[in-house]
Amino acid sequence: MSCCGGKNSQSTLTPKNQSGLQYQSSNAVYQSVQEYYGKVLNTSKDLKTSACTSSSSPHPIMKALLSKIPDEVLSKYYGCGSPLPLGGIQGRTVLDLGSGSGRDVYLASMLVGKSGKCIGVDMTEEQLEVARRNVDKLKEVFGDVATMEFKKGFIENLKEAGIEENSIDIIISNCVVNLSPDKTAVLSGVYNSLKFGGEFIFSDVYCDRRLSSDVRSDELLFGECIAGALYINDFIALCKKIGFSDPREVTRSEIKIHDFKLKELLGNAKFYSITYRLFKLDDLEPQCEDYGQVAIYRGGPNGMDEAYKHAYVLDGKHVFERNRPVLVCGNTASMLSKPSWLAPYFEIIGDRSVHYGMFDCSKGSSSQSSTCSDTDCNSSSCSSSSCC
Repeated sequence: MSCCGGKNSQSTLTPKNQSGLQYQSSNAVYQSVQEYYGKVLNTSKDLKTSACTSSSSPHPIMKALLSKIPDEVLSKYYGCGSPLPLGGIQGRTVLDLGSGSGRDVYLASMLVGKSGKCIGVDMTEEQLEVARRNVDKLKEVFGDVATMEFKKGFIENLKEAGIEENSIDIIISNCVVNLSPDKTAVLSGVYNSLKFGGEFIFSDVYCDRRLSSDVRSDELLFGECIAGALYINDFIALCKKIGFSDPREVTRSEIKIHDFKLKELLGNAKFYSITYRLFKLDDLEPQCEDYGQVAIYRGGPNGMDEAYKHAYVLDGKHVFERNRPVLVCGNTASMLSKPSWLAPYFEIIGDRSVHYGMFDCSKGSSSQSSTCSDTDCNSSSCSSSSCC
């Protein structure tokens, strides 16, 4: 499964509530997605909007790795951006939700290496077959890859798909959550599957408003990742309710609607492809608080020096120039210290013993501009739009 969904019929998708968090018939949604993804679309060129495609050029490291992946896997890929960290994840366990043809699992397997493990979960058999039959081709070209598993299952029930609780370091997803009939179940399962200190890094489609029932029940729009898009504020509220207390926005780009009839149906609603980071930490607070803490990006092994030689981008408002001290809020300090997987690459000075009031994150706490170069950015592009 990924960002594509169903035949052009409006008879089976019935929104259960205004926010679009859940649909009446999960089976209808699953069947619609499987049909569109497995049989209607042949390649990403068949898409009618830019929602399921990436508009930015990949990071040089990503570009080099993509060249190793078999053509069939790439042609069946429908994601809207690559959320993978490019360094620091060697030996980690990575899970891809709605892995589709396996592209991001293949990428992750090259980044985590032989000591790591990569798992893909998808419900579409045609896509899983593509992913499984090309594994040996990647090994022939690259060699040092992690163990890869492709499991058939639903992202709303990761436990049933064979994913143990507290077992995953990093979960990624690429334009998939918006297709789920039960987004609350997806995020709850993600939270339970992550180890403490792990995170969910994912790209998906969001809207600047709640969509009408006519839009949310249109199967073509659903398949194109539009009808299932959550209102941004509803998504933030859901994250906090589940336990992801401080969602961080990394990148944002507006989605273009190519089809005139779809434009007429959607009206003035604006859609965005946004990458978020959701950390599983038990000491994150609802607001940014000031404890006088300082963070210093030191870099390090496991590909960090290669991927982020000069700076590390935590999110759209937090860019850490190497070896330069930066005053940060308590939540940011927690994201960069134990048990976070980022802890080995940062030095945190200070603790929470003294509180100085609210931390002003309105301008970010970057050691340089929020705009960074391709060679320093965590993903393929950076945005100044984010929350703290």
